[in-house]
Amino acid sequence: MTEPVEYVEGDRVEVVVGAPAHGGHCVARIGGPHGRVVFVRHALPGERVTAEITELHRGYLRADAVEIHEASPDRVTAPCRFAHPGGCGGCDLQHVSDDAQLRWKTDVVREQLTRLAGINPQDQDRIFVRVEALPSAPDRLVDPRGEAAMPRQPRLLGWRSRVRYAIDALDRPGLLQHRSHQVVPIDRCVIAHPAVQELDLLSRTWPDTDALQAVASTGGDVAVLARPAGSQAAPPADELGDAPAGGALLRLAGPAEVTEIAGGRAWRVPPEGFWQIHPAAADTLVGAVLKMLRPAPGEVAWDLYGGAGLFAAALAERTGARTTVVESSPTGVAAARKNLAGLPNTEIVEAKVDAALGRRRVTGPVDLVVLDPPRSGAGAKVVRQVAAAGPRAIAYVACDPAALARDLKTFREAGYEPSEIRAFDCFPMTQHVECVALLLPT
Repeated sequence: MTEPVEYVEGDRVEVVVGAPAHGGHCVARIGGPHGRVVFVRHALPGERVTAEITELHRGYLRADAVEIHEASPDRVTAPCRFAHPGGCGGCDLQHVSDDAQLRWKTDVVREQLTRLAGINPQDQDRIFVRVEALPSAPDRLVDPRGEAAMPRQPRLLGWRSRVRYAIDALDRPGLLQHRSHQVVPIDRCVIAHPAVQELDLLSRTWPDTDALQAVASTGGDVAVLARPAGSQAAPPADELGDAPAGGALLRLAGPAEVTEIAGGRAWRVPPEGFWQIHPAAADTLVGAVLKMLRPAPGEVAWDLYGGAGLFAAALAERTGARTTVVESSPTGVAAARKNLAGLPNTEIVEAKVDAALGRRRVTGPVDLVVLDPPRSGAGAKVVRQVAAAGPRAIAYVACDPAALARDLKTFREAGYEPSEIRAFDCFPMTQHVECVALLLPT
C-alpha cells in the first residue's frame, strides 16, 4: 500500500481540474478520482494544470494554478495585471469568459441547492434556470495614468461603486491578497466605477491612515472616507462584504449623504452606510421581489434586515398598509427613518431580527415578508420565527448561496417550499452571486 504524500506549502502538483465549487475555486484530486481533494484557484473545469499548494488542511488542500498545460476554451487573459496567483484577491474569475462566469455561478448555486437544501435537480429545473446578467456598467471607462484604453468589456468592468483600499506599511494604498491581510499595492482597479477610478487615491501615499473608502452613487455623488491609523478596527476585506469598513471614518471629500436612485425614488444615505455595490442591483432586486410577492392593497408586510428601507418603500407604496422595517445598524435605522418619513404606514424597529420577533416587538398577522440578511444568512431561529407567523409569501434575498440553501432547508422543514428562485450576477469577475427565492406555504 502506498503511503500518503506529506505536502508542504509551496509544493507543486499536476492535476486535472473538476467542477467549480463555492468559494471561487474548482475541485481537483491529486493522483486521480480517489485522491486527496485540492481546491484550485485561477483554473477552469477540464484544464490540466500545475498547482502550487498555498494552504494545508485536514482532508483537503488549497492551491493556485501556476502553469496551464491544457487550457479551457473559456479561458481569457485577465484584464487586470494584478489578477494572478499571489496578487490582488479582490477578483476570482478574471481568467473566465463572460458567459462562462454565468455558467460557473449557475453550477455553484445548483450544487448548493442540491447538497444543502435537498432540492433535487429535477425540481431545480422547474424553479431555477441560470444566473442572469445585470445591465452593463457605465460607458465611460478611463485610465487615470493616461495609458491607452483597455479592450471594452462593459458588463464585467467599471461596475463597483463602493471600493475599500487598505494601506500598507509604506503608506501605499492597495487591496488584499486572497485569504490574507497582506496588502498588494495597486495603481488601478478595473472593476471600480469610472468615477472612483478618476480619483487621485492610488497615485499617492497615505501616512497615518489605515484604510480608504470611495463611493460613487447612482445619483452622481462621489465621496471619499479615510480611517485614521490606530483606530483599532479590522483592515478592510477585499471580498464584497455586508458592511462598510469599521472604525472612526473621516470624510475627505464629497457630501455627508449621497443620493441613490432605486425603486422610482431618490434615497439619501451616508457614504459609509450599506447600499448595493452594483449600480443596477437595487432596482433589479426590488423588481424581482415585487414580481414574486405580487403585493395587494391592504397586505401587511415585514422588511427584515431592512437597511434604509428599500424593499419596505416598494411594498408600502403598493399595499397602503402597515409595513415594518427591522434593522440593527444605527446608520441603517437613521437612513430608514429619514427616507421613509413620507410613507405614513411604515414603522422602523431598531433591533436584531431574532430579538424583535422573539420579544414580540414585531407582531402579526403578516401577509408578506422580505428577508435580506447578511452573508451568514438568517439562521434557523429566525427562519422558524418567520414561518410561525404564517405569511402568505416570503421573499428571501441572499448574497451567499450556501447560507440561502441552509435556510431553505429549514423553511422546508417548517412548511414553506421555494416555488421560484432567481439569481443575478451583481458582482462580475468575483465568485459572489445574489439570489432571490420565493417561498410559499405548503
